[in-house]
Order: sequence, then C-alpha cells, then structure tokens
Amino acid sequence: MPANKKLLFLPGDGIGPEVMTQVRRVIDWMDNKRQVSFDITEGLIGGAAIDATGSSLPDETLADAKSADAVLMGAVGGPKWEKLPFEQQPERGLLGIRKELGLFANLRPAIVFDALADASSLKLDLVKGLDIMIVRELTGGIYFGEPRGIEVLPDGRRKGINTLTYTSDEVERIGRVGFDLAEKRGGKLCSIDKANVLETTVMWREVMESIKGDYPGVELSHMYVDNAAMQLVRNPKQFDVVVTTNMFGDILSDCAAMLTGSLGMLPSASLGEADASGRRAALYEPVHGSAPDIAGQGIANPLATILSFSMLLRYSFDMADDADMIDKAAENVLAGGLRTADIMEEGKARVSTETMGEAIISELEKLAG
Repeated sequence: MPANKKLLFLPGDGIGPEVMTQVRRVIDWMDNKRQVSFDITEGLIGGAAIDATGSSLPDETLADAKSADAVLMGAVGGPKWEKLPFEQQPERGLLGIRKELGLFANLRPAIVFDALADASSLKLDLVKGLDIMIVRELTGGIYFGEPRGIEVLPDGRRKGINTLTYTSDEVERIGRVGFDLAEKRGGKLCSIDKANVLETTVMWREVMESIKGDYPGVELSHMYVDNAAMQLVRNPKQFDVVVTTNMFGDILSDCAAMLTGSLGMLPSASLGEADASGRRAALYEPVHGSAPDIAGQGIANPLATILSFSMLLRYSFDMADDADMIDKAAENVLAGGLRTADIMEEGKARVSTETMGEAIISELEKLAG
C-alpha cells in the first residue's frame, strides 16, 4: 500500500520517546487493520537536538517539518539544559518551529472522561461531562511583541520590557477559528480579554464583534480574563469554545487542564492557515512536559500523546471515524480500571506505559470488529 500521509515524529526529551513509542504501535495497527499507510520521518528537537547538533531546532528538522503533512511531538526540556543562555534552551526549538510553520491557532481540549471524574480537584457535579475547547492565539501578543528585553537605566537600575501587540487581521484570523469550531460544537463562543484595562484587547473585542454576523448560529459572549479564571473553577461547564490571546490562553488552558485531574491526559493541536488546496501546517503534542524525574522508568502516561495523534487524524486528514475510534478506545481502557501512576486511584490497576499502550491496541481490535 503506498504511503500517502507524511508525518514527522519529534520524540524530544524526557518521557517524549517513551510515549511516542506507543503512538507508533497505534500507527502499526492502523497500517495492518485500517487500510491506511503513513510515511514517517523522525527528527530532533529540544535538548536532544542540542546534544546532537548544538541547536534546539536544526535546519534539517525544520525542512522536514515544512514538507510533512503533520508533525507529532513528544516533549522538550529538562534540568540538563537549564543553565544554557535563554535563547539556546530547548524550549526555543518549540517556539521556533511554531513561528516558522506559522502555527497561529492552538487548540486545547479539556475533557473529563467519566472514569476519571473523581480525579479532579473539583466536585463531581462540576466536572462530570466537561468538554471545553480553548483556542489560544499562538504567534502574536506579549510573547512575540517588540520592543522586548532588559535594559540598564542610567542610574544602574534594570528595566524589563515586553510589548503586547496585535493587529486586527491577527485577531480576526484566530477569531474565525473559534467561530468555526463553535459552529461544529455547542454553538457558544466566549472571547476572553482584559478590555477594561488593555487597549489591545479593546480592539480584540471590537474585531470579534465585527465578524460575529458571519456566524448567525453562534452565540458570542465576552469575559474579562480574571473573571474567566474564577468561572473555570466555579462553573466550568458554562463554556463550550473559548478564544483568547497568547498569554491568557497559556494560563487559562493550564487551569482548565487541571479540572480534568491530570495533564497526562490532555492533547493539543497547533494549526496554521490553510492554503488554496486546503492543506495547513500542523503540529500536535501532549500538554504535559518532559517529566525528567520519571523518564526511562516506563511509568509515563501515553494517553495524551495517543489522543494528540487522534487530533492529528481529525484535523489534518479528516479521518474522523478513526479519531473517534481511538478516543473511544481510551475511554474504554479507563472505564476498565487501568491507570498509570499520574491518574492512579484506590482500587484501580496500576500499569506501565507499555501496558497502557497494549490495552489501547486491544480495545481498537474490539472496536474494529
């Protein structure tokens, strides 16, 4: 069978290679059972790339990423590289690939599986059935605005500078991603800003209002970011799709992640603009970090990475049926009582990374009939 789907695998650092191995097993199963073939190239990013090449984002990796249909990444970073200069640290590789591929829209679902509802720090009735999609603008805002840096004043004091800036077209671009998703989900979009203080987000709100007429089936609301943080822990199920700036999205998506009980369960997608053929650059990765403290022990949770692959099938290849099957397999495994260390509960069966991967394959076999 000819391979017609080009993937770049970037295992990265820490537990990245371990969890990516389990995705390979899912792909091997699909090759054999689902009549689909993937052409996989593996590359270096982050600390592993620094060790091998001196750069956190080697030219070869970037070239492979630009030619791939989608990129799947493990994790980057770790204490081994923390003393490097800021611009040479592993995380610069991740920021760099996002920028070079034009990945402006970060999609982070916060979903509570029924079997894990008790693992949340919130009451069961607040989180059971939770399904939020947070859309974070990824290439603008205060993380990339100029001027930036640290300067020394004439009197010897130091001054740190970061600039929050957006153009109206950047806001419209990310806003339409939010509206498009809301149309396909529950029909509600909440735009998060700080328009009572920040002029940049006054404009943000105005742009969101200006495009809502193109989406008559979507109810648009606005909320200040401080209130949004409170509402996420007070009444999270009021949200369907949330769209917001780079920094606010960074913070709120981590808050929403912990409503689910574990970062080890959550996938993400970072998408670029579609070209004339409909193809768009895309990078998929678990929300969790490299977890160097447990790397190599075989106890990491692979589900977030497997679910990231599910998002890859859904958003890059329109393979919704296969994505749904993988999601259902994960749900069934959890309902059956298997747990890795990060989501362990009393009375459940603690399993290794590999055993969790095996269980997913077993469930896929059952679902495929």
